[in-house]
Amino acid sequence: QVQLVESGGGLVQPGGSLRLSCAGSGSIFSAMGWYRQAPGKEREVVAFVTSGGGTTYADSVKGRFTISRDNAKKTVYLQMNSLKPEDTAVYYCNAMSIAGYTYWGQGTQVTVSS
Repeated sequence: QVQLVESGGGLVQPGGSLRLSCAGSGSIFSAMGWYRQAPGKEREVVAFVTSGGGTTYADSVKGRFTISRDNAKKTVYLQMNSLKPEDTAVYYCNAMSIAGYTYWGQGTQVTVSS
């Protein structure tokens, strides 16, 4: 059974930092990454990293967020710095298996507020 287990969300003040983690199991993953969904908005991609280390970022987070992965641990990380209130959302881990199936984590809440 494939599972993606997220951790690291929480409440942080504007300008602060958080680190999200997503541990995968049950499959070998090619691309792994993060989406987010704010209240009343559609889910949007935040960042992705391939098994080879190639990264892609949404324009809104470039220069502030850094995605990385540990292939041995099947874990992807999202280091979020200089957080803004508009970063408030539920963050979802996403992973594609080498067989081409897509999996989602349960989501973790990130709230940026003073």
